[in-house]
Amino acid sequence: MDPTFQNPVAPLPLDPEVGLRPTAPTGLAPAGVGRPRRRFARVVPNLVIIVSAVFFLAPLLTLARFSLQNVPTILLGWNTLFDKWSLSGLTKAFDDPNFWPALKLSLQLAVGTVLLTLGLLLPTAIWTHLRVPKARSVIEFMTVLPYMIPAIALVAGIKIIQPHARWFLNSDFSLIPFYVILALPFTYRSLDAGLKAIDLRTLVDASRSLGAGWGSTVFRVVIPNLRTAIISASFLTAAVVIGEFTIADTLLKETLPRFQATFTGREPQGGYGLNLLALIVTIGLFVTLSVLTKKRDPKRKSFARLAANAAMTPGNPGS
Repeated sequence: MDPTFQNPVAPLPLDPEVGLRPTAPTGLAPAGVGRPRRRFARVVPNLVIIVSAVFFLAPLLTLARFSLQNVPTILLGWNTLFDKWSLSGLTKAFDDPNFWPALKLSLQLAVGTVLLTLGLLLPTAIWTHLRVPKARSVIEFMTVLPYMIPAIALVAGIKIIQPHARWFLNSDFSLIPFYVILALPFTYRSLDAGLKAIDLRTLVDASRSLGAGWGSTVFRVVIPNLRTAIISASFLTAAVVIGEFTIADTLLKETLPRFQATFTGREPQGGYGLNLLALIVTIGLFVTLSVLTKKRDPKRKSFARLAANAAMTPGNPGS
């Protein structure tokens, strides 16, 4: 027996009639049942959260001091913590004539990559789940390959075919197919997880039995149920595009990461400030993603809340 459930019992008094302790059961208080109270039960989880927050925020704060404080690096310390903060470095980056074309190109590449990725993977994932579920393992393995093979290997292949495909690689939008490949490990898994979370076959069969075609079934039945998965895949794809440097530098495309690298070489403080801004924007994107994909049902209330409201209603015996 678990020792936590044992309760020491005082010896029973003697029965005056027989001179012995009674053998019949007597009314005793039940032993305490439940988890033992642990004073430090939440110490370890809270400690992990604090350490993780420090590990994440300390580099950002250090980068902010270096890029936004006009104090020589050797003089940075506690006594100069509030001296000469300014946005002059970022202002120099925004005033550079190459910044806005690079940002525009990166945003165009992000939109094009998201559209091409969804156009290729969404029908593939739906068809695989419906018709050939045994091929899912093969497709999952193929989509993981870009994560296993480094981007420099893809760049080496691009350099080999570059003399024979200049008609295609000279365009700025030639980066889109390569970005689709780099984003495959993230986007396919988002869509696959969304399809696993719904009863796809029942939805499709019900739609088809009511006379809807495949187009109406996909756009009016399946896609609305995959809203969270599609938003996640889109944000992950955009994050990959905004941060990719190797392929853009190889093909000499002036994207935002390539501009950041060249500008940092000329203006280190402003370049690091621009990198900090890009990190903050990326974090904001993922926070927005978590907000948009959070399921909300205003009509649903927990049992505890309903019980509390009933208890506080005037005239209720428990109020």
